[in-house]
Amino acid sequence: MTTSEFKVKAEDLMQKIRELLEEGNVNRIIIKDDKGKVYLEIPVTLGVIGALIAPILAAVGALAAWAADFTIEVMRRDQ
Repeated sequence: MTTSEFKVKAEDLMQKIRELLEEGNVNRIIIKDDKGKVYLEIPVTLGVIGALIAPILAAVGALAAWAADFTIEVMRRDQ
């Protein structure tokens, strides 16, 4: 499993999560504030792309009001 991190501003958070969900090779997404506090941990499975994407994006949108900067930690399946 490979881990990578992205630093994003609150206004870019929703778009980046949407991009990561559409990639398809992501196992888990963890959203943290600039101090490292975990706000949301999203286990990503094949089924999440279809049925659960709207509620996940709604939760991510609500997070954007809490902090200015976020770190997105992404765990991917090895190729």
